[in-house]
Amino acid sequence: MSHAALAQTVEETGTQEPTAEVQVPAPPTDIDLPEVEPVITDEEFDEAIPEIDVEDDPALEGPLESIADFERRIAAEQGDALPTEDQAPPLGDPALADGDTAEEIGDAPVRDAELAAPLPPLGEFDVEPVEFAEQADDQEAVEVAYTVQVNGLDEVDEEADTALADMFDDLSALGEGDGEAANVAQVAARLTEDSALLQRILAAEGWYQASVATRIDRSEGEGGQPLTAVLDVVPGQRFVFSGIVIDADPTEPPGLIRDNLALQVGEPIVAERVQGAEARVAVTLPENGYPFAEVGQRDILLDQDSGDGIYTLPIETGPRSRFGAIETTGDLAFDAEHVEVLSRFERGELYDSRDVDDLRQALVATGLFNTVSVTPQPSGEPAGDGTEYATILVEQEAGPPRTIAGSAGYGTGQGFRVEGSWTHRNLFPPEGALIGHAIAGTQEQGAGVTFRRSNAGQRDRTFQLRAEALHSDYDAYEAFTGQISALISYDSTPIWQKPITYAYGVRLIGTNEQDYDFATEELDRRTFFIGGLTGQIGLDQTDSLLDATKGFRLTALIEPEGSLQDGFTPYVRARLDGSAYFSPTDSIVLAGRVRLGTIQGIDRFDLAPSRRFYAGGGGSVRGFGYQELGPKVQLDNPDFDPTDPEEEDDPFIFRPIGGRSLNEAAAEIRYRFGNFGVVGFVDAGQVYEDSLPQFSDIRFGAGIGGRFYTNFGPLRLDLAMPLDRQPGESRFAVYVSIGQAF
Repeated sequence: MSHAALAQTVEETGTQEPTAEVQVPAPPTDIDLPEVEPVITDEEFDEAIPEIDVEDDPALEGPLESIADFERRIAAEQGDALPTEDQAPPLGDPALADGDTAEEIGDAPVRDAELAAPLPPLGEFDVEPVEFAEQADDQEAVEVAYTVQVNGLDEVDEEADTALADMFDDLSALGEGDGEAANVAQVAARLTEDSALLQRILAAEGWYQASVATRIDRSEGEGGQPLTAVLDVVPGQRFVFSGIVIDADPTEPPGLIRDNLALQVGEPIVAERVQGAEARVAVTLPENGYPFAEVGQRDILLDQDSGDGIYTLPIETGPRSRFGAIETTGDLAFDAEHVEVLSRFERGELYDSRDVDDLRQALVATGLFNTVSVTPQPSGEPAGDGTEYATILVEQEAGPPRTIAGSAGYGTGQGFRVEGSWTHRNLFPPEGALIGHAIAGTQEQGAGVTFRRSNAGQRDRTFQLRAEALHSDYDAYEAFTGQISALISYDSTPIWQKPITYAYGVRLIGTNEQDYDFATEELDRRTFFIGGLTGQIGLDQTDSLLDATKGFRLTALIEPEGSLQDGFTPYVRARLDGSAYFSPTDSIVLAGRVRLGTIQGIDRFDLAPSRRFYAGGGGSVRGFGYQELGPKVQLDNPDFDPTDPEEEDDPFIFRPIGGRSLNEAAAEIRYRFGNFGVVGFVDAGQVYEDSLPQFSDIRFGAGIGGRFYTNFGPLRLDLAMPLDRQPGESRFAVYVSIGQAF
């Protein structure tokens, strides 16, 4: 310890007691130092100093004056700066400022008389602007142009599964600067940042010993620009797995974890693959009876010499479990018994997190909650085979049950339409809704009330009672209709697409309609009373409810009805719909549809016009107006004025009268690119007076459509026109809706 260090130590202790004296030996005096040759000799130094002529300045021979005498002399030479009688003394003389002539540091001498002058009033203070040699607008910020050069990454890029160069380009700070920087320092900062970025990218692909050297090269251009920011990559060896260790209790089946951990000995240690493999295990375990499994923090032990890595993954599997009781807490919209109706699992089944997620989605779809959660809870109750029951806890927070909704739209042949509704979704728990609705449009007006119980004793089964009064004024018919109906249906939903669906019900209809009487060749009003049943069954083997790309659908509808006026006249309405889908590539879908319909047991004249078959429109044959196809009668146009020379309306109108059979077909080519799509289509169809389709006089419509794909289905916009257009038919038609045409 040196003497200074020891003294410092003692001082820091702050000890006041007597201390031992420290003897510091004197430096030796008998050391022989080597002679050092001077840089220049004394003679050369004297010759280099210029001679001073004292005759020119006699003061050089006298002694040096003191600082105080020097300051007094300077003050005397600047006599015009001395203060007047009514001024404070300037800070030029030590005695002038404070009367102290013995200051170690005297007051600054007065150099300028302006310093002693009084300050002008603020209102008279005038500041002259600083004049620049050039206009400020002409001063442009100096920018540095640069290019980026990465060396040594090509061979790494070829070995890696990921395009590392592209990844670097996307994240590079130099690249984000777009080749321009404020100065060289900014280029250097970006270069440093990109060096660290490259090391992270390489480490994520298994090159843990990679080094990146950086430099900035100047070019031979003006000012050395553009600069070149250079990154030299030396990747080193790539680390691989030499061992994979799973630290977990035994599972059932035994290979459940290892079989789903997609990592192999000998493969490179790639961060993305490791994270993906662990995520797969974290998902697989709850899907196979382990709801409380937790994947711990991995450990990878790297050998810097051999390039090997031993991977260890700790996992707490928790007890293997089966579905137990359902419990619910919070602000309830309905009880645990109805939650069981919505669930698609039974008590005692092996726990599967996919069933829990499905239950959560079904609860959300009811629209009765602000928030709802579904989580498993350990019960500790044994369930046999080394398993135990897991309680399913549903935490509810009921939301507002009432909804007011409205919509507006326009359809070719249907005119403008505004519809509003009021709904109490849970007036009769559980999920017993009361709905009031009203329609106001150019061709349709009406109101009605509906009672609907959703999930009535079974998931997605609906019971509905409906009463409504409606006035319809279409080209095909004009009617005042009252209806009471009851329907039970089991339908597909976006959450659960079912292979088989069904519906059955009953209805009573009273309607007063305008119809064409061939006997009188005039329009006449008639009243019809109809009672009937309805039954429908559907088979769905497609991959999507709203945007199918493969598979097929079949739907059969049978409606036994009877005309109740003037006795009882039974008849049957039946319709068969089928569609198929095929994808030759990921972006192209070929789709086709057919529809056949028949009415047996009644003449057309005895059938209410609203119960006949019609074709044309967005869900039928595009290019034609709503219900425009089929048999027609020619009538005088009441809006035609033969006396008006500028009259542009046709003197006649063609009124569809419907038929007892129909056939339709459609073909589409759908091309999707990103979230957009283009569709070309041809539709065909016809309605016949006979009770069976004749497949003759087929009318065609063709068009093109656009699609915008969302997470709930595609938005559809179609433009179509009829081929071989006939008098009275639309020139073109536009259709907008959600979902594909079929």
